[in-house]
Amino acid sequence: MNEHDFELDRFQAKHAARYRKFLVVVDDSPECQLAIRFACGRAAHTIGGRLLLFHCVRPGEFQHWMGVADRMREEARAETEALMRAVADEVYRHVGLYSEIVIAEGEAKEELMAVLQQDTDIFVLILGAHPTDDPGPLVRHFTGAVAGRLPCPVVIVPGAMTMERIDAMV
Repeated sequence: MNEHDFELDRFQAKHAARYRKFLVVVDDSPECQLAIRFACGRAAHTIGGRLLLFHCVRPGEFQHWMGVADRMREEARAETEALMRAVADEVYRHVGLYSEIVIAEGEAKEELMAVLQQDTDIFVLILGAHPTDDPGPLVRHFTGAVAGRLPCPVVIVPGAMTMERIDAMV
């Protein structure tokens, strides 16, 4: 073992002691699929890489009808859990990584910011941008006025990319 190998081993041991979480927002959009694919590839090639899958359920619109609101909330939660399980299974099949899942209820911008501020192992926030003139509300928000105050970098995956191009990059 030469001196370079020893330094590399020390570097890897130091950085393997903590996770590097790739936080990706999950929904059923095509650009989300691209962001997940990019996050998978990057996490799989990073020492301590993990995926943190985030989804935010918006509060029900019928708050004044308690029974209806509760049922809508339960249905939304069940649909979200099924979506997140399917995505986590796909991540495992694709790169062999288990995913951490966060399901929040509220406004996505605020809930996502709270997760970013609470989890110090988040290495990067990965968002998919819609391939039109409007990249989407989360991309606008996290690349706008709050960008300079974020605790981690933001990666935007363009919605016009292909899975093949992403696989070639990561």
